Amino acid sequence: MTTITKNKPAFEAIEPDFGHSYTYQKFDAERPNKNNVWHYHPELELVYVNGGTGRRQIGSHVSYYTNGDLILIGSNLPHCGFTDASTGNSNESVVQMKADFLGSDFFDIPEMSGIQRLFEKAKGGIAFSGSAKKKIGEKIEILEYKTDFQRLLAILNILNELAKTSEYEILNADHLSMELQSKENDRINTIFNYVKEHYQQPIALEDMAALVHMTIPSFCRYFKKVTNKTFVQFVNEYRLVHASNLLSENKLSITEICFESGFNNFSHFNKSFRAFTGMSPSQYRNELKTVVR
Repeated sequence: MTTITKNKPAFEAIEPDFGHSYTYQKFDAERPNKNNVWHYHPELELVYVNGGTGRRQIGSHVSYYTNGDLILIGSNLPHCGFTDASTGNSNESVVQMKADFLGSDFFDIPEMSGIQRLFEKAKGGIAFSGSAKKKIGEKIEILEYKTDFQRLLAILNILNELAKTSEYEILNADHLSMELQSKENDRINTIFNYVKEHYQQPIALEDMAALVHMTIPSFCRYFKKVTNKTFVQFVNEYRLVHASNLLSENKLSITEICFESGFNNFSHFNKSFRAFTGMSPSQYRNELKTVVR
């Protein structure tokens, strides 16, 4: 049996600067966002990635984004960082705030009903697309040039526009969140962290079950109950998203990409990729299409 090192789940404590009810940060090549571990926090998180391509993992959902990303992540919804040295983005803007950051009753007034519904949808993670991504992304980018009061008003305006657009997709539709017992948080985080670090290698069910101190049947039932996916399905999706990234951005041969993505059988990879994207790896590369957007 393979020896496995446990990865502890990360709870991120976010504390706004003195005199602020929210947190705003902007990252670029000189100030990279180093928080790319699997983590969660009670604050909602609005992320705009200007350009580039990369992988997003939100809850049990894994997908690939191109030409930047605009995401709203709900409270206690586990996720990984969206950018690193290989994503090729210009910059990344992040706004974090609690659902009641303007007071416990502020969003109860009729004018805020749309934003209330937006926060509810965000429990599943929302990816925005099309003109909404471009238009609202630009507004997020210029937050750094505003005064504190102007920035607060701009954030409200941005949330209102996000609430009105129809150009979005709910990512983690099964609403996997960390509103579980602490022991359950630790268990699912340990599993996700391990897959994130080892998906390019063989991952045996018996090793995963041992990692979280469960029998193989109990582990399989537990994972399906929590994520609504089998463990094998989740790992294969993780590998296929990585493969789609390499096919779009890398000049490796399709056979090399197959093995680089953690598959050890080319025929199985080809069949799985077609089932996942609706086309073969070669068609995907030739047509320069993406799995998600």
